[in-house]
Amino acid sequence: MSPTSETAQGGRRLVIVESPAKAKTIKGYLGPGYVVEASVGHIRDLPSGAAEVPEKYTGEVRRLGVDVDHDFQPIYVVNADKKAQVRKLKELLAESDELFLATDEDREGEAIAWHLQEVLKPKVPVHRMVFHEITKDAIQQAVRNPRELNKRMVDAQETRRILDRLYGYEVSPVLWKKVMRGLSAGRVQSVATRLVVERERERIAFRSAEYWDLTGTFSTGRAGDPSDPSSLVARLATVDGKRVAQGRDFGADGQLKTANILHLDEEKARALAASLADTRFTVRSVESKPYRRSPYAPFRTTTLQQEASRKLGFGAKATMQVAQKLYENGFITYMRTDSTVLSETAVAAARAQVTQLYGAEYLPEQPRVYAGKVKNAQEAHEAIRPSGDRFRTPAETGLTGDQFKLYELIWKRTVASQMKDATGNSVTVKIGGTAADGRDAEFSASGKTITFHGFMKAYVEGADDPNAELDDRERRLPQVAEGDALAAEEITADGHATKPPARYTEASLVKELEEREIGRPSTYASIIGTILDRGYVFKKGTALVPSFLSFAVVNLLEKHFGRLVDYDFTARMEDDLDRIARGEAQAVPWLKRFYFGEGGSAEAQGGAADAGNGDGDHLGGLKELVTDLGAIDAREISSFPVGNGIVLRVGRYGPYVERGEKDQEGHQRTDVPEDLAPDELTVEYAEELLAKPSGDFELGKDPVSGNMIVAKDGRYGPYVTEILPEDTPKTGKNAVKPRTASLFKSMSIDTVTLEEALKLMSLPRVVGTDPEGVEITAQNGRYGPYLKKGTDSRSLTSEDQLFTITLEEALAIYAQPKQRGRAAAKPPLKELGTDPVSEKPVVVKDGRFGPYVTDGETNATLRTGDSVETITPERGYELLAEKRAKGPAKKTAKKAPAKKTAAKKTAAKKTTTTAKKTAAKKTTAAKTTTAKTATKTAAKKTTAAKKTAGAPSE
Repeated sequence: MSPTSETAQGGRRLVIVESPAKAKTIKGYLGPGYVVEASVGHIRDLPSGAAEVPEKYTGEVRRLGVDVDHDFQPIYVVNADKKAQVRKLKELLAESDELFLATDEDREGEAIAWHLQEVLKPKVPVHRMVFHEITKDAIQQAVRNPRELNKRMVDAQETRRILDRLYGYEVSPVLWKKVMRGLSAGRVQSVATRLVVERERERIAFRSAEYWDLTGTFSTGRAGDPSDPSSLVARLATVDGKRVAQGRDFGADGQLKTANILHLDEEKARALAASLADTRFTVRSVESKPYRRSPYAPFRTTTLQQEASRKLGFGAKATMQVAQKLYENGFITYMRTDSTVLSETAVAAARAQVTQLYGAEYLPEQPRVYAGKVKNAQEAHEAIRPSGDRFRTPAETGLTGDQFKLYELIWKRTVASQMKDATGNSVTVKIGGTAADGRDAEFSASGKTITFHGFMKAYVEGADDPNAELDDRERRLPQVAEGDALAAEEITADGHATKPPARYTEASLVKELEEREIGRPSTYASIIGTILDRGYVFKKGTALVPSFLSFAVVNLLEKHFGRLVDYDFTARMEDDLDRIARGEAQAVPWLKRFYFGEGGSAEAQGGAADAGNGDGDHLGGLKELVTDLGAIDAREISSFPVGNGIVLRVGRYGPYVERGEKDQEGHQRTDVPEDLAPDELTVEYAEELLAKPSGDFELGKDPVSGNMIVAKDGRYGPYVTEILPEDTPKTGKNAVKPRTASLFKSMSIDTVTLEEALKLMSLPRVVGTDPEGVEITAQNGRYGPYLKKGTDSRSLTSEDQLFTITLEEALAIYAQPKQRGRAAAKPPLKELGTDPVSEKPVVVKDGRFGPYVTDGETNATLRTGDSVETITPERGYELLAEKRAKGPAKKTAKKAPAKKTAAKKTAAKKTTTTAKKTAAKKTTAAKTTTAKTATKTAAKKTTAAKKTAGAPSE
């Protein structure tokens, strides 16, 4: 239904979008008759805890937030932090003649629009307004051409939400009971974690193989030039017609996959190289083939995430945050899309820029069409491209930093997609000769020349493998012909070792999930963020490394909920949800089969327990699976043999290795560093850990008190303490606390002496008194050594000063003006290079809260799994990119004044109406602050409840 002429002339229209940034941009494109307001995301959802569920619901409904016995009716509640916004939207709607729901045109956006309609209950005409880019033309056209709400899309999204709630809230408690409190399971996050764990298992099982080959440098004997080099480098291919083994010929067990291959070791390779020293070589064949490379399709969500990771060092989450800003401010089209299709307008804009920037010779006669190859792609969406009917060049946007970099990437890819193919030639040259021992050796070299760069003039895709050769790299070989003689300038024997499969990066994990058709591409960034935040995975450089905790979680899920983490099962569930979106399946019957089993009800669960690992219908009964947990041995699923009788165990307080049984002779146990990559826990390293002294180190008795002094390795680092007699009161007014002191950074728990321990425990040390009689003490605090005089503290430069500083030196420090600014900067711990975004030098520094990377403008703390020694430049750039994407930290609002006493409230009631109105105006700011404080409190409660009650959306 189109807006009425009456409304257009003088009415008021309320347009609701998701974000304030989008609202601000759109408002500028609409006339004075429009009010544009944001819902600020979802306004209601399933309850995050039983406390949010209305009192009329009891039992399982309160726990799940879904009434599984009555057609899986969801219990929706308005989020605590959205109540004020909902109230504001209702007030605006009451003054409006029409309502436009302008949320994103995907399933989640459609669901948000439906929730808005259900909560606001509008009595005026309602329109669904959709657009894929925020430009003046697109917005005005969207207003003129609204549509109805798509209930099938809503059903599909709501089914997905209910499914994820049931999965998370039923499976997560199993992890709490059998592994550790606070863990979560999720339909896609658990499968993504399994992928990372399986890759690490492959690395653990991998056995490296050593192999050798020869490399020869052959000369034509003539002067060369760039188009015709004088020499070429070729690798040994065959010996007496038998192919020489390369890395691809070995299996993960280190053995050759086939027998009819020559495996050279060092001795054989060096002997063959010596035999070929005086050999005369000739060109045996020259094979030339035409080379053609077509441009890459325009970006969709996943390919953008992958390329931004490769080229810009952005994580998936950071990429989507930057893309969101570009979209909301009108620079690009919608960034959550599975489609590679470009509109006619976009094709025309891209082709115009090809001609303008590169010339007509780079423009194909017909526009290139990219079909949506992604299964179940939402074809209503375009690919991600610059917005508008004329693309702004990066220089014309006025963008800076990360937004400029990402826009430039999208712009280049879009323009290149409408350019001609790159063409050239690929050449293979084979060179042979007879060794002194009579063996025939043949070398091979390959080259590539590009005669017309085509789209590569604008854009070349990156590669996940840092050693991979990019498409635009040429390898020119000398112009030789069959029978030409070549001289061997040098023949060297080269040793190699096979490498385990590379760990996933964010880019390659996104690619793997998409290829397996697991989950929705638009959720991959949040899924990766979840498994990182939950501690299932941590980063080493750009690599995703599974924690030992994730091994225990995946082990339990595989053994007892096998089908729930089966890759094909998860993909088929995605198919089913898409069928619901297309109207080919009904949500309620599907949910019944998933939860109760084939019979579809609690009374007909027969055989549902087999859903864990069976081969039947992929919709088994979840409820039956999580009911009987007796078969799950918590110790077994958290134990992993290392070798030599050593077992790794994942305990409630972290991983440890153990040999023998507790309380028996020969029992050994020690903690394992939580940031240790599982494939690095070898038998040798485990033995080394067990060999280290553990527990308390007895240093000797205090000659004054007679108490034993021990050194311990605690949660916050090594420290020394005294052991008090057993009859010492530990509670009450006469309680005695043992003296305790942390070791200095320069000390080690293995070498600290009794004398040093007693000195440490003597702190704080009285240095003396100032002329006014105020005592000055030297103390060791959380942020290092310092002096204290009354309430005046001054930092010391080293821990040793705690024992050596004199009263005169202390008074001299206090005679100096107190530094209110920052202390002198410490020298950097490591230099990483130049940041690709800010183009400023990046270094690692030691800060108040540990090491961090900085380019002088942005600071980013190193994460778990990062270390000063191992951090790479790419990882440093990625941390900075993520920090920039988050934006500056929000300032904490001041707390509102405390409420007045009851007596004052009573007195206040006697004030006049006028006074009340005046007071109300004055307290508006205080109410706002109070609301913010309440929101933060509610958010904290919600977060805690979520950690306890279940899992994120996928």
